[in-house]
Amino acid sequence: MKRILTIAGSDPGGGAGIQADLKTIGLLGGFGMSVITALTSQNSLGVQDIYPIPPEFIEKQMDSVISDIGVDAAKTGMLVNSEVIRVIAGKVKEYSVEKLIVDPVMVAKGGRSLLSGDALKTLVTEFLPLAFLITPNLSEASAICGIKVENVEDMRKAARDIHSKGARNVLIKGGHLSGSSIDILFDGEKFFEYGCERIPTKNTHGTGCVYSAALAFEIAGDNPVHHAVENAKGFVTTAIKGSLALGKGCGPVNPYAVFARDIHRYDVISQIKEAVRELKGERIGRLIPEVQSNLGMALPYAYTVQDVAAVPGRIIRFGESIKTVSDPEFGASQHMARIILTLMRYDKGVRSAMNIRYSEDIVKKCNDLGFDVRCLDRGKEPDYIREREGASLGWLIERVQKSENKVPDVIYDTGDKGKEPMVRIIGRDAKEVTQKVIRIAK
Repeated sequence: MKRILTIAGSDPGGGAGIQADLKTIGLLGGFGMSVITALTSQNSLGVQDIYPIPPEFIEKQMDSVISDIGVDAAKTGMLVNSEVIRVIAGKVKEYSVEKLIVDPVMVAKGGRSLLSGDALKTLVTEFLPLAFLITPNLSEASAICGIKVENVEDMRKAARDIHSKGARNVLIKGGHLSGSSIDILFDGEKFFEYGCERIPTKNTHGTGCVYSAALAFEIAGDNPVHHAVENAKGFVTTAIKGSLALGKGCGPVNPYAVFARDIHRYDVISQIKEAVRELKGERIGRLIPEVQSNLGMALPYAYTVQDVAAVPGRIIRFGESIKTVSDPEFGASQHMARIILTLMRYDKGVRSAMNIRYSEDIVKKCNDLGFDVRCLDRGKEPDYIREREGASLGWLIERVQKSENKVPDVIYDTGDKGKEPMVRIIGRDAKEVTQKVIRIAK
């Protein structure tokens, strides 16, 4: 088991600092250790106060951990001031810590400065030459280089400049770029680019901490640095996709998200199988539309079609009952997946849906049962959406949700040219959706 040391500040809210680092390291399979540089009073709204740990006690923490347990890689976060930086630099040299990942934390999400004014020069002159990898964002790269870093070309120039100051590898993070998020790695010879889609969430507290902790784990495992960045980038991207709306401000990213998806794969398939078995025992044939039905359920923190399971070949009417031709699979229905993924943008707990036949009687029954029922107006759909394959339903559902404060039980539409009218039953899992469908059938 690789031994990973985080040297950083403490976040009592658990979203960043050593708390986020240790969660990430442990989840990835490393043995996490910590040296605390500062205690902070902070939450999702920002940093309220900082209590620096005396440098001599930071020194004692490092001696205790490294002299006994040892370290395969270390990462730094909040370093507070010049004296702290010098103490840590001295210990890194004393114990010959080769794999040091430096996250040059300067400002908190809420704008509070986390590095004293004179410390930047100390960081550049005494700490950069010890860094195996440094991970500045755009503003941090600007401060280190003394130039404005605003685009990809600026990032390349800054990476070369920071490398010339002593860091062996430089990863400039482009999360604050306009448009796509692109990170750029310079290893002294080559540039590598890592892009990903922009994720629409305000809950990004701890992104840099989770990213650098994942990098420390990957680099401790002797991965080539460009592969380490690729793996860590994928990990933090999933953590952002699964971010948590905790607190009243900027919620934390969720390092558990990637594991939650994998752990629940068997459960999702099992739930759909059981739901279909239950539906086959009921007289629901009359609820199946001309285009047939499907029942889908997403993994927690689902983000792509492949994260949503459904029934291949759909659910087919067979007299008064139903039949299926295959067991549920992930990625089996793009149509059902798009519905569920759209709804999950508004409530991550709503992970399942099934389409049934539309009729005025069925809609009336849904209302009589006390379900929250909404109607989609396909007449409001613009031509450019109609012309995009698979775009219509997502656009219409978003129109409904933007005007409401919760996801409904039922969303229906009365059809359009080439579009069969449809009722969609929505729930938190396949079991809940199935129970609603059975109640409608009875």
